[in-house]
Amino acid sequence: MELRRPQPLLSEVADGITAIDTGMAGYRELNAVYLVAAAEPCLIETGPGSDGPTIIDGLGRLGVGPADLAHVVVTHVHMDHAGGAGALLERYPNATLWVHEVGARHLVDPTRLVSSTARTYGEERMVALYGEMCACPSDRVRAVNDGDEIPLGDRCLRVLHTPGHASHHVALHDDATGALFTGEAIGSYLPYGRSFRPALPPPEVDVEVALATIEEMRQVHPSTLLTSHFGPVPDPDEGFDVAAERIRRWSDTVREALTEDPPPDEDALVARLTAQAREEFEVDSRGARFDLERYDALGSIRMNAQGLTRYWRRRRDADGAPQGS
Repeated sequence: MELRRPQPLLSEVADGITAIDTGMAGYRELNAVYLVAAAEPCLIETGPGSDGPTIIDGLGRLGVGPADLAHVVVTHVHMDHAGGAGALLERYPNATLWVHEVGARHLVDPTRLVSSTARTYGEERMVALYGEMCACPSDRVRAVNDGDEIPLGDRCLRVLHTPGHASHHVALHDDATGALFTGEAIGSYLPYGRSFRPALPPPEVDVEVALATIEEMRQVHPSTLLTSHFGPVPDPDEGFDVAAERIRRWSDTVREALTEDPPPDEDALVARLTAQAREEFEVDSRGARFDLERYDALGSIRMNAQGLTRYWRRRRDADGAPQGS
């Protein structure tokens, strides 16, 4: 299966910050990486390996050649965010890669990460969506954790550890503009429908932690939220509020379903979440029909169902209580 890759679209989203639409899976407004035009230019996210040519083209149009890029930072190591890291480091030999300390080893040796993704998507679909993932040289990878700063010469990025979606997830607060790069810590946001959707896949999703993370990000009072899927959320408080409300609703839907006797099977649970998503997204897009399948490259509704089922069963086993308690 071969997907058409659009040319890059560039848009300035904050002072000195340009979004590059990578055209992931052949779609517009699905995946973004960001160039921070600092004294030491920095790329936020790498996109999947399959989008590398589009990103390189976009950087070239912005005047960033092979010798110019100084830093690459990824919010987490999932293949749609960091799958292109190894190939980009080869293309930009002066760039240092920054990643949370838990995720660093998976970029140096991505074997387990790729195998896990292949089990989730199927190998053929994984390759079609994300392409190949190359190993990163260990001497060019720098591990970060909460409170660390990444200096870019005339501005800097402060690291916030933001688990919930994944244990190794970070957000990045730009000191020059106040913009906050959120990765998937608030889920996905597609601007053409003003549609927020939870990103709660297995195996590491933690609903309570995800909600606490949103409140911690709120405390830095960002000027705007720059999501990886996709682009700026102009009203940060609205973004935080709707993201938290959606996480609670989807989580409650699965928790309540698991108390039924017998509980619904996975297909039935996916159908419930799909109906719920359709209702939420159609309201957001003012009655226009919303293309739910557009999200599959980011992680399907089925993956949310699997992640939340795993989360609630883990909670039940840890608490030693009935599922609904």
